[in-house]
Amino acid sequence: MVVCGDDGLVHRLAAELSGVYGERVTVVLPPARDGRPRPAAAAGRAATLLGRVTGAVGRASGVNGTAGAGATGPLGAAGAPGALVRIVEAAEPDDEALAEAGVDRAAALALVYDDDETNIHAALRARRVNPRLRLVIRLYNRRLGQYLEELLDQAAQVGTGEAGGTPAEATTTVLSDADTAAPALVAVAVSGHSKVIEAGGLFLRAVERPPLGPGASTVPGTRTLALLPAPGSDAGPVMLPGAEEERSAAGRGRIVLETVRYAPPPQQPTRLTSRGLPLGSFFSRRLRWALICLAGAVCGLAVASWLVSDEDPPHAAYLSLLDLFAINDPAVGEPLGRQVLQLLSGLTGLLLLPLLVAAALEGLGTFRSASTLRRPPRGLSGHVVLLGLGKIGTRVLARLRELDIPVVCVERDPQARGVALARSLRVPTVIGDVTEEGVLEAAKIGQSRTLMALTSSDVTNLEAVLYARSVRPDVRAVMRLYEDRFAKAVYRTLRDSHPQAWTRSRSVSYLVAPAFAMAMMGRQIQGAVPVERKVLLIAVLEAGAHSALRGRTAAEAAEPGAWQLLALAPNPTDPHPAPLWDPPPGHVLRPEDRVVLAATRQGLADLLGRGPRPRAGVR
Repeated sequence: MVVCGDDGLVHRLAAELSGVYGERVTVVLPPARDGRPRPAAAAGRAATLLGRVTGAVGRASGVNGTAGAGATGPLGAAGAPGALVRIVEAAEPDDEALAEAGVDRAAALALVYDDDETNIHAALRARRVNPRLRLVIRLYNRRLGQYLEELLDQAAQVGTGEAGGTPAEATTTVLSDADTAAPALVAVAVSGHSKVIEAGGLFLRAVERPPLGPGASTVPGTRTLALLPAPGSDAGPVMLPGAEEERSAAGRGRIVLETVRYAPPPQQPTRLTSRGLPLGSFFSRRLRWALICLAGAVCGLAVASWLVSDEDPPHAAYLSLLDLFAINDPAVGEPLGRQVLQLLSGLTGLLLLPLLVAAALEGLGTFRSASTLRRPPRGLSGHVVLLGLGKIGTRVLARLRELDIPVVCVERDPQARGVALARSLRVPTVIGDVTEEGVLEAAKIGQSRTLMALTSSDVTNLEAVLYARSVRPDVRAVMRLYEDRFAKAVYRTLRDSHPQAWTRSRSVSYLVAPAFAMAMMGRQIQGAVPVERKVLLIAVLEAGAHSALRGRTAAEAAEPGAWQLLALAPNPTDPHPAPLWDPPPGHVLRPEDRVVLAATRQGLADLLGRGPRPRAGVR
């Protein structure tokens, strides 16, 4: 695997590939400037793991500092025997740098530079050098990314001479930080769990459970992924056990997979969105009652005119309307009753004029408010307060509304990119600085269930969470923090200060690195579940493309120790797509079915028809 980049994502991605998947990784980084050491990866779990791995490799190989031309850095030493990660320094990913990194013989290449143009140029070069290379490109422009995927897939088809289509391994995947991080942030916020995998429309969580007691059975709706070794045993875990093996595993802990869902609060919040015009509030209550009373008065005058003048009812009503609008002749010489009715009709007409003006103004105001930002309604509770409508916040807002979760947004810049989306979705939005007094109160932070602080400022996010904690100590808090050491310190302090509360701090690179790694391993992989020194992969496959799945029942499609069927993913062509967790054993898989399964690395390779490749001690 080759990873090229210039920011923290390259470190995260290299750590994910080497530490979780056991891949050999070559990292292309820009050289350190002015003799200063290159900034190391943030001190998170993945970076710490990477440091331990590469440090051990360096000590074993006796290499200190550099190891070959252009191969230095904190990640590891190039040329070290058995090294999982090596460094290639290059100012840009040109032909020379790609050749030194071994792109011509690599399985996958990730281009994660912060500049779209640099990634596009490098992708075109790499596809020309290795038509069978799996490409993963970081790109902010989604429309351009779609066109680029088609172009590079066509180039792979031409380069390999396979007219039937793009080679199975030569896929091109374009990912955006915002699109990739948004589902993970939403999963963390709405599920209440930190390690959640989204696959086939399901939120899945792997947890460790204690051994089952005598006569006890597994919890319905959960699937056992692995049996942990018994206390004092030197045996390793049993991956994807069969039914008999699971029943006979007395005294052994288990790793189980369960679904998590958004649980709304007992008091259902007020519905926040309306695609059409709010006709129920077209006129105020007072104006409606005034118009009703005036209409009643007009009807009374028409009936009185009919009784006094002995005219037929339609003609009497017509005369009353003429008197109302003061366009009838004066009732000179007519009976006294007719003259009194004409005066009363004129007085009623004077009252009608201001009511018509008020109705016109209120109608105009209703039309104007339909295209402006809404304010949080009264009685709102159990909602999500979203701070920041930038690139990440906009995607998170769209995802929350897809799940029909009530949201109130807070944004300082009225011209931010997400404000237009909030207006179109009729989402209540407060324009103001969250550090100013009264802004979070306007978003009803005291009645909210979750606070998502996703602004680009770490200090602003921290201040908002601390204030929210002072207002409501048990509010869920999800923070976007760039610097990992700072994030770890904040998380530990908030956890110790509010042990009953729920706090999560995440960086975008931390969230998107697994998705980029999954794309490099293959589009089918949706996540990974570590089990001691082994790993289980969560994948989504089409049953029709694999003989081991096509036409078999759900029970027959499982292969103990290799793969296990978990769910049926919704088909995009279905009118009402919905995932089916734990399908019945007798369900026959159709060719168009998309299945979610858990598999070992070797099991997934066998299922996909790929030969096993050597790994550095990781199954």
